[in-house]
Amino acid sequence: MRITVGRGVGGAIAALALVLPLATAGPAHADPDPEALIRAIATAGVKQHLKKFQEIAQANGGTRAAGTPGYDASRDYVVSRLKKAGYKVTVQPFDFPFFQEKSTAVLERISPSPKTYNPTPPDGSGIGDFATMTYSGAGDVTAAVQAVDVQIPPASEPNSSTSGCEPSDFASFTPGSIALLQRGTCTFQEKAENAQAAGAAGVIIFNEGQEGRTETIQGTLGEPTVRIPVVGASYEVGQELAAAGTTVRLKTDTISETRTTHNVIADSKWGDPNKVVQLGAHLDSVLAGPGINDNGSGSAAILEVAEVLGKIPTRNKLRFSFWSAEELGLLGAEHYVASLSPAELAKIKLYLNFDMIGSPNYAIMIYDGDDSDGVGAPAGPPGSDEIEKLFEKYFKALRQPYQGTDFDGRSDYGPFIEAGVPSGGLFTGAEGIKTPEEQKKYGGTAGIAYDPCYHQACDDLSNINDKALALNTGAIATAAVVYAFSRDLPGPDTRPAMSAARTASVQADAHHGHGIIR
Repeated sequence: MRITVGRGVGGAIAALALVLPLATAGPAHADPDPEALIRAIATAGVKQHLKKFQEIAQANGGTRAAGTPGYDASRDYVVSRLKKAGYKVTVQPFDFPFFQEKSTAVLERISPSPKTYNPTPPDGSGIGDFATMTYSGAGDVTAAVQAVDVQIPPASEPNSSTSGCEPSDFASFTPGSIALLQRGTCTFQEKAENAQAAGAAGVIIFNEGQEGRTETIQGTLGEPTVRIPVVGASYEVGQELAAAGTTVRLKTDTISETRTTHNVIADSKWGDPNKVVQLGAHLDSVLAGPGINDNGSGSAAILEVAEVLGKIPTRNKLRFSFWSAEELGLLGAEHYVASLSPAELAKIKLYLNFDMIGSPNYAIMIYDGDDSDGVGAPAGPPGSDEIEKLFEKYFKALRQPYQGTDFDGRSDYGPFIEAGVPSGGLFTGAEGIKTPEEQKKYGGTAGIAYDPCYHQACDDLSNINDKALALNTGAIATAAVVYAFSRDLPGPDTRPAMSAARTASVQADAHHGHGIIR
């Protein structure tokens, strides 16, 4: 179904004008026609950007993930479009830990009796007896298994095993063996690094064995510091491999290294540089697919808004942000916020985030800036409630149902909220399951995911709901225009200056990059 964004937004503009009056950028310019500006932002342009993202993915192994040629080509496309639209574009580099499991791992017991263990596939489509640790090194080794300070049967208390946590645990370890370690009091990374330093050819870390801690470990080493194969396993597998005289074959096929990627930050040449209205969306996909809904949809929408508004003199400065490495833990947005001085941070008066706005089995969700539902995450910084109300006014004017959704920390608003910036945005759902009540409000199918192709290869052009895309693009356009021209922006500027210690800490993180440790 084809929907024009501009259709029906006149009533929304009229309603919003009562709350946030539009003002001209200066006496030298004629008053802008807000409805005309918003009508100029059409879904046809958004769909063209999505088509380009799909073409880029198809030409680059089916992905646009950070650290891959597909992301770099997406970055270059966005930069080219923004420069043509008149923006000052900054391509901000940062290092990050890249990991890819190229093929399914192998774990086989060679002796005392042959047995092949079921692997967890790299695409996460199931859980086997063992799983490659994120940031595992690569290798194919056959060697004796040597247990290091393991507890079989398990200790009565969970998280009590110190297996592999101290270099001294490996005092009698035979170099060239495969270290069998147990989950416990220190990180997987510490265990694997100690084993590697002792000359281990590979590492198997199995679960502790108490109730609730028997399943296959699917973990991360946090960063690419280990060169040898490292896998997690269930308690049952570890118990079997701990038997004397056991020899196994362990194979992992991975890329684990530090790479450089880039955020794209575009500043309009218009507006008060001390009053920045910032919009953002992550540009990267996961390795498994092209990421057209997640998050080509948000990126394409703000790119189209930027192109239309680039030549329009505004009262406040517009800034459009395209984040990298969001899928690895919001790394791009974290790097950007950490790199800002307190003075530069204070200039950002609000941040609007758009991540997945075209989910095929969608719900219309507005980030809950005031915690009006009283559950889950708390309210956003002061002013976030006003952003939520703006989006509510828009959807009410269109007689379109909507609902709140928590600031749960899963997208790029997270670092801005932590820094005290009023924030808001829109979301149409990921792997969560649609309820019968939501089916009545929005259509679609209850009992299945909002996006059945979430983080999969099928997140392509066919995975976009045109109605959801149109409704949300209209809302984004409305918010951008209202805030670009408003004399009064959300919330008092109550953000405290960062302490010297925190400033030093976040700037160090920004310089070096960092990974996720679980």
